[in-house]
Amino acid sequence: MFRRTPSPLNRSSWRRTAPPAALLALVLAATACSPVQSNDAQTGGDQAGSANQDVFGDPADPAQVKPGGTLTVALSADPDKLDPTLSRSLYSRYVFHTMCEKLYDLGPDAKIVPQLATALPTVAADGLSLTIPLREGVKFADGGTMDSAAVKTSIERGLTLAGSGRKSELGPISAVETPDPKTVVIKLSKPFAPLTAALADRAGMVLSPAAVAKLGANFSTAPVCVGPFKFASRVAQNSIKVVKDPQYYDAAKVHLDAIEYRIITDSSIRSANLRSGDAQIADSLSTQDAPELQKDSSMTVLQSQSLGYQGLTVNVGNADGIGKPVKQLDTPIAKDPRVRQALEASIDREALVKSIFNGLNTVACSPISPKSEFTSEAAQACPPHDPAKAKELLGQAGVTTPYKVEMITSNNPDSLRLAQALQAMVKDGGFELVIKPVEYASLLDQQDRGDFELLQLGWSGRVDPDANIFNFVGSDGSQNVAGYNSPEVDKLLTDARQSQDKAERIKLYGEVVAKLQQDDPLIYLYRQRNLTGVSKKVLGVQTYPDGVIRTAFAGFAK
Repeated sequence: MFRRTPSPLNRSSWRRTAPPAALLALVLAATACSPVQSNDAQTGGDQAGSANQDVFGDPADPAQVKPGGTLTVALSADPDKLDPTLSRSLYSRYVFHTMCEKLYDLGPDAKIVPQLATALPTVAADGLSLTIPLREGVKFADGGTMDSAAVKTSIERGLTLAGSGRKSELGPISAVETPDPKTVVIKLSKPFAPLTAALADRAGMVLSPAAVAKLGANFSTAPVCVGPFKFASRVAQNSIKVVKDPQYYDAAKVHLDAIEYRIITDSSIRSANLRSGDAQIADSLSTQDAPELQKDSSMTVLQSQSLGYQGLTVNVGNADGIGKPVKQLDTPIAKDPRVRQALEASIDREALVKSIFNGLNTVACSPISPKSEFTSEAAQACPPHDPAKAKELLGQAGVTTPYKVEMITSNNPDSLRLAQALQAMVKDGGFELVIKPVEYASLLDQQDRGDFELLQLGWSGRVDPDANIFNFVGSDGSQNVAGYNSPEVDKLLTDARQSQDKAERIKLYGEVVAKLQQDDPLIYLYRQRNLTGVSKKVLGVQTYPDGVIRTAFAGFAK
């Protein structure tokens, strides 16, 4: 979806005429012969460890890096709006990392650390206010001063701008106060446990008030923030360029002159560009290409387990577009949860992970990562693959089989491969899945308008589970494209947001997962590994579990 990431799969080509059953057989035969099994098969050069071992990358040693140069990054999709308030895709976060710093950031251990703030917030005993100290002497790329007034402007814009993707992330903020230029006090009408984590993502990016005043909702055309780099140019569907900002407060740590992001949607072509040297970094490596690149002594494959998920979203009530009142759609899959449960029962997650993804991804049945501190047995419960049960549920719902359902998906080869595998799988459960491929940016628009029946997309994940759930299934969620409305889920999520007790939050999220698996507005499928190819000619590139490729302090090796 809007906020989501197209699924990165193996490289492959398919005959469109192949029937679903034959197609799945081809999938299994083509991939089962190259499983990820041994270290020797998966590592090369100085890379060590198992195929699924995290490799985050290391900071650059200044003594080993030469100044200057333009780093080229091959991206698997075109970022959406370069406006932190409106953006919803992972790819925009790659670019924001270089030019729009946040109050807080995540470290490689997924712990929150200060960035434009100087310390974690001081939270009042009643949980109704947070006091944030700010760095001093920080300049925006346009020369303006970053201070508490700028933070206030940015947060209030996130709460009020039409179409904001940050509103529900920021929670029940009642006021933003600025007692002095270096202090921000956020007042809440109710306690809101996920706020600090939200400020470690787009909601915490501080925008230039001058640029906001000048450009308004068109901020994305010439974004101005605080960062090692500043926006230079964009060619839609082709490239984005940022250049070093000499006014950055830590400019001595910035080695590159520029970074250019080139949009290359085919994973095999991204890998080829990496091998040829036309690009030094390639994101979202396919699980077919990654093992071969790991054997290449001139390459490093960074990898981490995603905090997010890939899945299917069912349009149950998004009749008039996101943000509009939900309306029950008059289709069996929208009206009857048994049809959605049947669709889930038709999908063999284990087969997808072991065969389609070369064993690199992991099964997901909920929005809560098993690595999250908020996980539990209830949060990881997984409905079984049971085609017979699927047909039984469809019979109970009174629908004629095969039941036809249309699914939109990104039109890149990897996403199509997943779609075709799903098409083959669900046939045994009584479904006829019709694939509707569209260009990624169009897909985001289509899902916002509610112009879909079923949607395949994912979410890159956040450290606090609230950010992986509320936005997408809360009735007031700013990215609830399913049009899902459950008072029971709303209460559970609200209680979890307001609780300061970790054990209570864990219990509540387990109950949320159980309810979501009954209603199935989203069917969670798998968690991907973040796989990033990096030429060893470049030092200092890092990728953490949040999925963001960190290039701001990288440089070319001497």
